[in-house]
Amino acid sequence: MKTNKTLKKISGAVSGAGPVAAVLILSVVLAVSSETFLTVNNWMNILRQTAVNSTIAIGMLLILLTAGIDLSVGSICALSSCVMGALMRDLGVQNPVVLIAACLGCGMLCGYINGALYTKLNLPHPFVATLGTMQIFRGLAQIVSHATPITGFPDSVIALGFSSIGPIGFPACFLSVILVFILFAVLLNKTPLGKKIYAVGGNEEAARVSGIDVKRVKMFVYVITGLLAGFAALILTGRVSTALPTTGEEYAMDAIASCVIGGASFNGGKGTVGGTFVGALFIQIIRNGLNLLGAQSDLQMVVIGAVVIIAVVIDVYRGAAEEKAKRLEQAKAHLHA
Repeated sequence: MKTNKTLKKISGAVSGAGPVAAVLILSVVLAVSSETFLTVNNWMNILRQTAVNSTIAIGMLLILLTAGIDLSVGSICALSSCVMGALMRDLGVQNPVVLIAACLGCGMLCGYINGALYTKLNLPHPFVATLGTMQIFRGLAQIVSHATPITGFPDSVIALGFSSIGPIGFPACFLSVILVFILFAVLLNKTPLGKKIYAVGGNEEAARVSGIDVKRVKMFVYVITGLLAGFAALILTGRVSTALPTTGEEYAMDAIASCVIGGASFNGGKGTVGGTFVGALFIQIIRNGLNLLGAQSDLQMVVIGAVVIIAVVIDVYRGAAEEKAKRLEQAKAHLHA
């Protein structure tokens, strides 16, 4: 029994080391290819850009842990930003507390809608619900913004996105992301709710039999994912000082890629906050490196898409290997019984 636990710990350590090794190898390659890559300014830019994807990726991790998916996170980000902008431009709201609350509240409402469509209407898979709301939320973002960029936000609203700390200009938004990651690491690893989230994804029926309110747990993760998308909208709006209805079209893909690269599984019940962080950093380093090398945005889409496919293939083979090992262990236990 102790041997099995030891092997699992070693396996987990190796699995966790994979994404870190990938980041280090990619960084070395880009450092050789571009003189700009290792500069302080470039790395501060990477951290600033990573903040948005990392925030959304944490929400996506929660959903993947329950064997779900949310394709609408990019649209939620755009709509939350545009709702905040429309309040300011069209209704004359200048109170920063009201504007920030509207941005975060819009994200939570969108998350609630996604969760309700999936859990209360008993749709077969959240893919169906979020595929539809992805289009609905994007269309609403176009409507409330009149399909035009919105500028002129108060400095206190956009400060999180553009503010820097210290002589090297460390991004304040990335510091906030670190705090978010710590918060959710504690939630998933140290609280009963975190155990319930893993349990629902690991074996939904067993979780239900053990007394866990599965629908309530799923509703929670979708609402929190919406909230995090709204928070990402606040960071993004601050970075560009503009609310854009077309923003975030690639965010769902990047978030899913970050989670899967970091060790999360589409089958649920597997994934860590640390792995997701490394995965998000890996995605942003790829984008940054391609920009430094002068690659066009369409090539970036091809590369990220290929990375997602590779990550999914690895996840499938990893799952198959773990299932085979589990069956062998059960067979050995049966023989010794």
